[in-house]
Amino acid sequence: MTETSTAKPHIGFIGLGVMGAPMASHLAKAGYALSLCDTAPGLAARLAETLSGARACATPREVAQHSDIVITMLPNGRVVREVTLGDDGLASGWTQGALLLDTSSAEPWITRETAQRLGAIGIAMVDAPVSGAEWGAQAAELVFMVGGAAGNVERIRPLLDIMGRATFHLGELGAGHTMKCLNNLITAITLTATAEGLAIGTRAGLDPAVMTDVLNESTGGSWITRTHIHQRVLSRSFDDPFKLKLMLKDMGIALDLAREMGVPAPISGVGQQLWQAANQARGEGASVSELVKWVEDFAGTEIRSPRAE
Repeated sequence: MTETSTAKPHIGFIGLGVMGAPMASHLAKAGYALSLCDTAPGLAARLAETLSGARACATPREVAQHSDIVITMLPNGRVVREVTLGDDGLASGWTQGALLLDTSSAEPWITRETAQRLGAIGIAMVDAPVSGAEWGAQAAELVFMVGGAAGNVERIRPLLDIMGRATFHLGELGAGHTMKCLNNLITAITLTATAEGLAIGTRAGLDPAVMTDVLNESTGGSWITRTHIHQRVLSRSFDDPFKLKLMLKDMGIALDLAREMGVPAPISGVGQQLWQAANQARGEGASVSELVKWVEDFAGTEIRSPRAE
């Protein structure tokens, strides 16, 4: 398909999990026709039934045949590459002039490789990973970290404005994925230090609920203390939909990048080892907030407020 100046582009969306489904829904509500695809049986069809102007497709190739721009929200760059360039992939169904908008959390070097191969057949690519988690996707308040040529970024900016609250163009293709892995590396180290501090304070007789309130009014406050400690740790729900193993994956991407750039990262390297131990201990499917449970076990101290008893 080819966009015209008078019509909205037809959008494909591949990856309809906790992030992709609400993102696609916002676009449908804004009047975009959608072609949907997911590996989970029946998921695309069920979502399409709830959205005006949406269709379910069996393969990425079929999505491409109906789409000017395809958005991917997938586990990593290898999956994006396979969906794009593999058998029945997007590349086999696209015509020149289409664009891939990858909102996954992916490896920058794989993104650049995929884009190079797409460019050879006249397909553009932009990487725009997100911050904001499931609630941000549902509320259309995601933050997009974007890499790509200026003209391509402007082409997809209206879509980002619908799905999110802020867009930052960081540079050439791959810059968005670079920023995303660094953002998550910093978040992971912050969560580790916060959990250890709360465990020490709890053992010393402080109420971790009050400690968190103090942090939120002081220099030790962070996104973690504002959105996770009361909500997921002190409540003992540990129900963050973002998985611990995915955070560990992003830490690995960031440290691979550090080695490639020749930048020492000793604090982050130790943090990665701790997260690896936590991932092994907590098991498959553990949420990010369960890193705190691992810290509790290691410290022999449960971070629990007496006000909750």
